[in-house]
Amino acid sequence: MSKVVIVGSDPDNVTEALEERGADVAHADGTANRPALEEAGIVDADLLVVTDAGLATAITVANDLNPDLRVVIYAHDSVPEAFKGQAGHIIDPELLGSETLAEELV
Repeated sequence: MSKVVIVGSDPDNVTEALEERGADVAHADGTANRPALEEAGIVDADLLVVTDAGLATAITVANDLNPDLRVVIYAHDSVPEAFKGQAGHIIDPELLGSETLAEELV
C-alpha cells in the first residue's frame, strides 16, 4: 500500500481517487510546515502531492525529512520557478483528471 501525503486543499478529489486505488492518504494541515508534515507521516510516505502551488515550500522540508520521496505538483496555479526542479512531475488538473492521476501514481 502506498503512503501519500497531500499538501493543500483537494478541490479535484485526489484523496478519494487515491484511496479508491488502495493508497493510505494523509493531509498536512495549514501551511504544511515541518510539524504538520511530520504529523501527516511524511517520514514514511512514498509520495507527496502538492495541490496548491502556493504551498510548494513544503517540498523542500518534505525532501529533507524523506529524501526518497516522490513529489508531484497537481495544481491549477503556476509553480514558483524555485520549486519546479524539486518535483518529479508538475501536472495541470485541467489536462489530467484525478482518476487518471491516481491510476498512474498508485
